[in-house]
Amino acid sequence: MSEYTHITHTFEPIFDKHSKILILGSLPSVKSREQGFYYGHPRNRFWKVLAAVTEMPLPQTVGEKEAFLIAAHIAVWDVIQQCDIIGSSDASIKNVTPTDIQKILGGCDIGAIFANGSTAARLYDKFQKPITDRDIITLPSTSPANAAWSEQRLTEKWSCIKEYL
Repeated sequence: MSEYTHITHTFEPIFDKHSKILILGSLPSVKSREQGFYYGHPRNRFWKVLAAVTEMPLPQTVGEKEAFLIAAHIAVWDVIQQCDIIGSSDASIKNVTPTDIQKILGGCDIGAIFANGSTAARLYDKFQKPITDRDIITLPSTSPANAAWSEQRLTEKWSCIKEYL
């Protein structure tokens, strides 16, 4: 039986003053925490979907991923700063401390906030919306756990971000 681990988000949001949209996940997966960067699981489709939507080359390294986000005017962070979790199971999340997304919202003109999956959206609505008073647009998760969505379907659905870029 797996046990709860207390996790503290250890890497900073990616954004600059030119960022136009904010994409929020819930909390980095075990693989992402090991790499120290967002969407690090090799089967997560996040980077492939964003590259297809923005028509930019697929970034490979952490440095390329950071540069990609800045060039595309996309800010990325997570809803949770600290929590208790079993492995990478979003369903197990409890004892949440939210991130301070005002750090991003106060530093650039974000036209829309998107959730990478329903868990991120639910956690945002519970912990962030009372502070930001801004709605979030829920997109299907790019996680490999969301096997019902093919990469092509994800790309089609995620294409809505283009109107804000």
